[in-house]
Parts: sequence; structure tokens; C-alpha cells
Amino acid sequence: MRAMTLTGGRLVCREVVRPHPGDGQVLIRVAACGVCRTDLHVVDGELPDPKPDIVPGHEIVGRVEAVGAGVERLRPGTRIGVPWLGWTCGDCAYCRSGRENLCREARFTGYQIDGGYADYALADARYCFALAPEGDDVADAPLLCAGVIGYRALRMAGEAARLGLYGFGAAAHILTQVACHQGRRVFAFTRPGDAAAQDFARSLGAKWTGGSDEAPPEPLDAAILFAPVGALVPAALAAVVPGGIVVAAGIHMSDIPRFPYRLLWEERRLVSVANLTRADAEEFLALAPKVPVRTETTAYALARADEALADLRSGRLTGAAVLVP
Repeated sequence: MRAMTLTGGRLVCREVVRPHPGDGQVLIRVAACGVCRTDLHVVDGELPDPKPDIVPGHEIVGRVEAVGAGVERLRPGTRIGVPWLGWTCGDCAYCRSGRENLCREARFTGYQIDGGYADYALADARYCFALAPEGDDVADAPLLCAGVIGYRALRMAGEAARLGLYGFGAAAHILTQVACHQGRRVFAFTRPGDAAAQDFARSLGAKWTGGSDEAPPEPLDAAILFAPVGALVPAALAAVVPGGIVVAAGIHMSDIPRFPYRLLWEERRLVSVANLTRADAEEFLALAPKVPVRTETTAYALARADEALADLRSGRLTGAAVLVP
């Protein structure tokens, strides 16, 4: 099979042996794999110690090709999704308390476990999610991370009626639809001067759009940072009301600059989102068709993965990039 491997610091299209599912595993024929900013952090070396020759990609949609011993819930032909969280120990205090996203032994798809930038992928059946048989593979791929982890970030923002979203990419364009469905008012912050992204945000229901260097027209109850830019943390704290919440939703962010204590004072809170739980995925994937969430995607052939990542890095994308083997 073909696979894009991170070899010698760059992505290489290689012919590799197609794997066979072991106990508890499924072999998936990949139909689509979303391109996430976390993939960019892996490829750019911002996340340390990936598996050697890792195959990136953790927004996988495909069909079960074969199952290993002990797999009963999934059958060949089942349409499934595979997210970032690929395995947890199940025994630690975090796993036992519903916080498997914080498991110290956790392993992640496209980082420690080969992912979906390939014709086929292996996954632990317990961390796969059945999808509607008739769904759109390309449209559904971004739901597996941009959607699920964005939804976890939204929950951490509490009941905020006035919600700011900093960085209007794959996650924010999904989350805007969910937030509007819940009756919230969305304030979208884009790269300064990015009129196209601001028009896109308004088309999805945002009540106000502006550059990340601007202040919103009224105070926010909460803000979620999808842009991995530490300098936006003080700006977001300044934009929220006393008691407001700022949620850092990325797995990697540039350093946060020094800021005066008065920005944090009055019980403002700065919190981070780490990964996802299977419960997050089940809840969001059940909600998405009720909104309904419509993803904006750009499809790329598998061999064009570098181009997709470059477009994401430069901000040329509207919505999400998706690889199609």
C-alpha cells in the first residue's frame, strides 16, 4: 500500500507492506483523512518524539477491511471514524474517572500510532466510531478532530452567550455552527485583513468579525483560541468579562508573553483543552447531524499531502483540507 511517512524530517510517499489486524484491532481502508493543524505540528517538529517514520493523520474516515481476534462490535464493511486518541491504559486514576484524555500512557493516532495518510490504517477497535453508512467521507473527516476537540473546548467555555473564536479554520467553522444552533452569539477573530475568512465566518452565522488585533464591539463571556499564537492570550483575557473564561484549544502554542495581573484578576480563568475522550466523540457525532454541521473542505490527492499542509500553514485554506487516497 501507499503511505506518506515522516522520514528524515519530511513527508515521503512510500510503498509499504499492508498491515494485518492483531487482537482487538481493525484494518481500515481509508476513504478520507482530514489534515489537522496538529499534523502540521508533528511534521514541523513542534511535537517531540513522534514514532519513527510515522504516518500522520488522525481524522480518518473509512470502511473496515478486516478485524482481529476479539472484535465483535465492528464488522467488515462498517463505515467508521478514527480520532486522535488511539489508546489509553484504562487503569489509571484519569481513565477510571472519565478523564482518559489525560492518561499518562495514552497513545495518539498519527503521532505514536500510524495514521490515515495512507491507503490503509490499523486502529484499536475500542477507539473507533461507527458512522452513518450513507455519509460523505470527505465532509465527515474534519468532524473527527476539529469537530470533537472543538466541541470539548465549547463545553469548557461554559454557558457563554457571547463567544469569541480566535483563528477561523477547520475547528472554528464547525464550532460556529454548533454555537449558533445553541443560541450563542459568535464573534470571529481572523488573521488581520483576511476579508475572505471574515466573510466566511459571517456566512456561518457569526454576529461580528474582525482581525485578531481588534477588540470586539462588546465584552465576551468566553473566548476559545484555535490559533496557536501565545500573544493572543492577553488579548483574549482583555476581551472577556469578569468571571469570563479563555480556553486554549490547541495541543501546541507559541510562548505566552508576560502580561499584567489585572488581565487575569476578577476571577477570569485561563484553561487548556487536552485531547478528547470517547464520550466527547460520541456526544458530538450524535449532535452534528442535528445542527446540522456542514463542513467546507478542499480535497487533495494523497501524494499532495505536503501541498495541503503548506496551504494550512499559510492560511490559504477556507475550512478544512482533506486527503483522499
